[in-house]
Amino acid sequence: MAHVTLTSDNFVQEVLHAQQPVLVDFWASWCGPCMALAPTIDEIAGEQTQVKVGKVNVDEQPELARQYRIMSIPTLMLFRDGEPVRREVGGKDKEEILQMIGLDPARAK
Repeated sequence: MAHVTLTSDNFVQEVLHAQQPVLVDFWASWCGPCMALAPTIDEIAGEQTQVKVGKVNVDEQPELARQYRIMSIPTLMLFRDGEPVRREVGGKDKEEILQMIGLDPARAK
């Protein structure tokens, strides 16, 4: 499954009311580390069925960035049952992201 583009219009439905955990990537097109992370996020979105993956462009959705106090990008947040449960700032490799989600990287395929 591809990632979901998140906006203030669909965030509640796609993230806060989601039945499964949701990994949210807060990013911007001018951010080098964000661009470096993007293929990994897309790969995880395509491989994992246990988690929904969404992306918030902070330039286009500043109200979401403010609401979740995003001060640096990329910021990854994991939501479970509508609540943010983990936050990681900066570039991460696939193994670190899978561990953040709670998946064993050795068995996550």
